[in-house]
Parts: sequence; structure tokens; C-alpha cells
Amino acid sequence: RLFSTTTTALTEIFLRELREKHDVESAVFLVDGAQHLQTALARASLRFQTERNGNRNAIERIFRELKRRTSSFSNCFSHVEPQTAENWLQAFAAWLNAPN
Repeated sequence: RLFSTTTTALTEIFLRELREKHDVESAVFLVDGAQHLQTALARASLRFQTERNGNRNAIERIFRELKRRTSSFSNCFSHVEPQTAENWLQAFAAWLNAPN
């Protein structure tokens, strides 16, 4: 789920939903200095490490690229019916996953 703002309460909801879907008990979360992240992780008794560069930057680059590509896709399909975009995505997934 996406939230329009970042707060400790919303982060706690995110972490609760994350725990329902994934085993994160042994994970170490890499976070920046955002206090809401650190507070929510501490309240959930999840381990975290504050990183301002290194692995955290690499992960942020991946998400930045994902956001860029999602925006680009949205711009290309903003004028079509949802079913058209869905059909295109299904065809692309079939092509991408086809054996070489």
C-alpha cells in the first residue's frame, strides 16, 4: 500500500503488513536518519542500522530507477483504457518470461 505521507503510525502499519507477508524477524533494515522509521522499527522489535551511504544508496538507486520507469510507463499509457494497459503488461510478461 502507498501512503501520501510518512509518520510513525503509518510506518507501523506498513511493518505489520510486511510481517504478515514476509519473514523479517532476522532482517536488518537499512534506514536513513528519519526518526519515524527508527521509532517504528524499535517499537516492532526489528533490527535496523542507520546508513547514509553504501548499501542504502545502492538500494535507493534501484528504487529511483523503478520510479523513473513506472513514471515513463504511466506517461505512455495515460490516454488508454485500463484493460489496454493490462493486456500490454500481460503480453510483455509472457515475452519476458519466455525461454530463450
